[in-house]
Amino acid sequence: MDKEISSERRKLQQMELDEIASQISDLDKWRDIFSCQGLEINKTSDQKYQDHHKSDDDKEEGAGAARTTISKKRGQFPSNALYSIPSPLIIPSNLGGRPVTKEMATELRKILFGNTFHTFSYEWKKSYFRFREPCSDLSYALETEKGGARAVQMAVQANIIKYLLFIKNTEVHSHLHSLYQVSRKDQEKALAAALSDILWTAGEAQQSTVCLVSTDCHFTPCPDYKIDHFTEKLVLFEFSEKEALQKFANDHIHCFKNEGSHGVILFLYSLLFSRTFQRLHQDMDFTTSHLLKFSLGNLICRQAILNAILTGRASPNVFNGDQKFDEQGKEQAPLHGVLVRSDVGYLQWSREEMEQDRLLQVGSMLKTPKLPIWLCNINGTYSVLFSTNRMLLSDWKMEHLFDLYFYNGQPSQQQTAHLTIDTHSHHWEGIQQTDEIDPEKRFPSVEMAIRTKWEGAAINWNGTVPFF
Repeated sequence: MDKEISSERRKLQQMELDEIASQISDLDKWRDIFSCQGLEINKTSDQKYQDHHKSDDDKEEGAGAARTTISKKRGQFPSNALYSIPSPLIIPSNLGGRPVTKEMATELRKILFGNTFHTFSYEWKKSYFRFREPCSDLSYALETEKGGARAVQMAVQANIIKYLLFIKNTEVHSHLHSLYQVSRKDQEKALAAALSDILWTAGEAQQSTVCLVSTDCHFTPCPDYKIDHFTEKLVLFEFSEKEALQKFANDHIHCFKNEGSHGVILFLYSLLFSRTFQRLHQDMDFTTSHLLKFSLGNLICRQAILNAILTGRASPNVFNGDQKFDEQGKEQAPLHGVLVRSDVGYLQWSREEMEQDRLLQVGSMLKTPKLPIWLCNINGTYSVLFSTNRMLLSDWKMEHLFDLYFYNGQPSQQQTAHLTIDTHSHHWEGIQQTDEIDPEKRFPSVEMAIRTKWEGAAINWNGTVPFF
């Protein structure tokens, strides 16, 4: 009788433990989704670094093979759930590098979030630099998802196009068709070149840093720092020559482009370490104390991050130079804008800002870059606009009638949009004067963004349904 009672007690206890484990599992899931708790990830024991040096096709097919292995008894959730994140790609311990310290990780958190307790959201953790199908109409293009990481991905996309059109190809006038012939190996080289160039510019052509992930946590957790099981495992590799940086980036490009790599976060960390915390604080002004902010449930980039990618300097504003006076003409602490023309430019348009009569005026430094490529912020969504004519912005006569190409990074776009810009027909101004409907509400926002650079231009979509 006593044995039967004891057995029943054990069953009840096991049921209670299972119920508690289930509740903890749900709690952990929602904590991760709402960025309130870092996700603990256990690396599959037999996964080796050499797995990432297989053939390109094998790497792509097997990129998602290593998944989070979870034990229900420990209150964690199964690896095939939608909210799980693949294990980060690990580098071998003998590769060298400098392990991250608690002081570095703390400063990293503060410059990004303003405190040491916020961590990256699920959308950021799973984001990496994923290309579309090689040797296709969009083989040059990255595919992005919704979330704050898209801004970083599309800024890098602009630099990928820069490499493919104007660095790898030395002709004055390239052809869009050349972007359709990009192989998987070409994709890797273009991404490595784009990341290297951004990091080298951020380091003022003197030094740069690449961050990768190791197996070990490099400092002891403490109450005033919230661990995320990722940042604490960083290893920093520093370079004083651009060629060495490019080779290293190319050799380890899978750490940025494969599923589970946390590639966007790794690149962002590398950008901040390349710029150095001292320079970052000098770049920003009293309006910006940290680089990320929460908006409508999303963790999004402030302008300073985008400017750091585009120009190398994390200035918080898009106007030219520094402003020492406010709108009323009163002297104030300087607001830092853009000081030099960069290779890639920036255009911005927002219906909401237009309706509130507070549309940000992007300065000529960003509107007129050295090369005809622009990162576009249109109603808070990021895209890329570019020309294949290297000399487009070097001769005003070329800006009478010319072609531009538009890519928004979204899976629904199946081919590059081809737009023809006519700055002399005055067709748009005629409609603006005769149509009773406000043109800012009637015309696609993409067109309105283009007209911030070429005022009054008529735009032909050449058969493509316009992007609103």
